[in-house]
Amino acid sequence: MALDPETRQQLLATLRRFVDERLLPLEHQVAEEDKIPVTLIAEMKELGLFGLSIPEEYGGLGLAMSDEVEAILVLGRAAPAFRSIFGTNVGIGSQGIFIDGTEEQKQKYLPKLASGEIIGSFALTEADVGSDAASVKTSARRDGENYILNGTKRFITNAPYAGLFTVMARTNPEIKGGGGVSAFLVEAGSEGLSLGKPEKKMGQQGAHVCDVIFDNCAVPVENLIGCVEGQGFKTAMKVLDRGRLSISAACCGLAERICDDALAYAIEREQFGKPICEFQLVQAMLADSRAEILAATALVRETARKKDEGLNVATEASCCKMFASEMVNRVADRNVQIHGGNGYIREYSAEQLYRDSRLYRIYEGTTQIQQIVIARNMIRKARLQA
Repeated sequence: MALDPETRQQLLATLRRFVDERLLPLEHQVAEEDKIPVTLIAEMKELGLFGLSIPEEYGGLGLAMSDEVEAILVLGRAAPAFRSIFGTNVGIGSQGIFIDGTEEQKQKYLPKLASGEIIGSFALTEADVGSDAASVKTSARRDGENYILNGTKRFITNAPYAGLFTVMARTNPEIKGGGGVSAFLVEAGSEGLSLGKPEKKMGQQGAHVCDVIFDNCAVPVENLIGCVEGQGFKTAMKVLDRGRLSISAACCGLAERICDDALAYAIEREQFGKPICEFQLVQAMLADSRAEILAATALVRETARKKDEGLNVATEASCCKMFASEMVNRVADRNVQIHGGNGYIREYSAEQLYRDSRLYRIYEGTTQIQQIVIARNMIRKARLQA
């Protein structure tokens, strides 16, 4: 549901205050302790951040894509770990249930995801299955009123504290590719489900990932999403457009903040008797960053508008993800360069945000996968029009 202009502005103003007063002051602490304070997560729940995209009838805010993008542009200004804690609930952790789940599944899980009572986790990636997502090896064998899952998922965000896993597993080994893959809702604490040790990462401390291991894990038949086998990969693909747009907005929000930091430092820092912002080579870096941020943000907003109109935006969403994630890395790199030696020191945010931004080029589909998707869609469209 699209918000009226006044309600949207009130929401965004509230989020800006939350970012400025609560998130930004805690960035260094979260990075050092690798943990988001429980009290802060409670505030996120109170603000409704876990249910931004979940329809109102299931307890969420039910934001249209355009409104969600605006919210993430604001929230994305803070370190990415803060968005990560509620991001799965907003995106791939809830949307698969909403799009393809049965009404019983929606009633059972969406209100808890919307409130943050449970944190969702999307378990697709495996040790040998990353970009080649259709080659899932985790198996799901029907045994009476249960499916028995076996396999290991890799790099699963929010897994250490997730209450619900959306798991992609192969129900038909005879069908190669995505056609034999189904989606399951697996509750934390299920017998046969265990977690690996949280990974130590380059950046985004406070956002945790680990292996999720299924060893003869029994999952009730009614927890097969949509109660239909062979639809899991299709479900995953359906939620990608929204996820990629949300990630793109987060990239733009972070880039905006980094650019502001770079400008403030350039005005304050003096060399050769004057502020370095007066040197043309520094000005060039600032100008390049501003232009790229404006371009990426405009692309994301336009694509979100088209999605709200019901148009197919698969190509545009991939363009957003590719351009915005590459853009924020260039902006972060220039920020370190403008800071000089200080940009390499942890006392300044430039160093942390440089590391944090790097992951955006990898998850939700690498830049190279986005290029393949875009080009294939272009070729397919051209052939249909020939």
